[in-house]
Amino acid sequence: MLEEKNYHLQCTGSAMETVERHSAAEDITLFGSCFCPFVQRVWVALEYLGIPYKYYEVDPYKKPADLLEVSPKGLVPGLKLHKYTPPRALNESTVILEYIEDLAASTTRRSLLPTDPYARALVRLQCDHIGRSVVPAWYRFLQAQEQAAQIEAGKDFRTSIENPVALFERAEREIMQGGASGVGEQRALGAGLGLWLENGDLNLSDVMVGPWIFRASNVLKHYRGFEFALGDKFGAWINRLFNHPDFKSTCSTEAVYIDSYERYASNRPNTSQVANAINSGKPLP
Repeated sequence: MLEEKNYHLQCTGSAMETVERHSAAEDITLFGSCFCPFVQRVWVALEYLGIPYKYYEVDPYKKPADLLEVSPKGLVPGLKLHKYTPPRALNESTVILEYIEDLAASTTRRSLLPTDPYARALVRLQCDHIGRSVVPAWYRFLQAQEQAAQIEAGKDFRTSIENPVALFERAEREIMQGGASGVGEQRALGAGLGLWLENGDLNLSDVMVGPWIFRASNVLKHYRGFEFALGDKFGAWINRLFNHPDFKSTCSTEAVYIDSYERYASNRPNTSQVANAINSGKPLP
């Protein structure tokens, strides 16, 4: 029996420093919670794209009225857009990511995607697999209770990671090894292909999957004894991801995740809408 722990209501470490830097009013307010990976997706993207925002911490289990105004299901993340009268709102992490990517195109001129249409399509294939396979496999593994079920779910999670890795390698092979003649051309072609490349930078796929890879390294390791064993190149990618300044700046100390995910690891009843969906075999909310 796992010791029952309470979920955290406040960021710590580097994430708390970032919250403090984004406490003033801005045209955009990000409604988030310190342990939520869906929130971290958006948070990392806002940092990387250089879009001004205010971070507003809420308790997603209590579903306060101001959260429900921007996210009808009471799920984080949510965005409140104050430039409109009255203010408008967006929810769902993937939709928010598309919005802020479009916003950055006309403001900060930064992007999480390659400029080449085919390269962009390959990155979107990676993201599609991450959303449909990696994310639900992570929750199934953590919520599995019987040893046999945990072993099977652990295998499924490893397989779910191997598939986007194969897509990373495909993008590298087809784009970077397609006839670039020099370092400058290779760098231009590689822009937007992500941290999988040794000299790459953060991209949309890194943002989409990073929060769950990070929580695999602490939550799954703590509760399920999980260890990555996918080779040196995979390890180098993780190292670049975890140490990228815009990713690192949204990470709390380990206790935030260990404590907050105990309810998932114990599969406590009504842990969350996500947990309920996994238990019922339904799509994530």
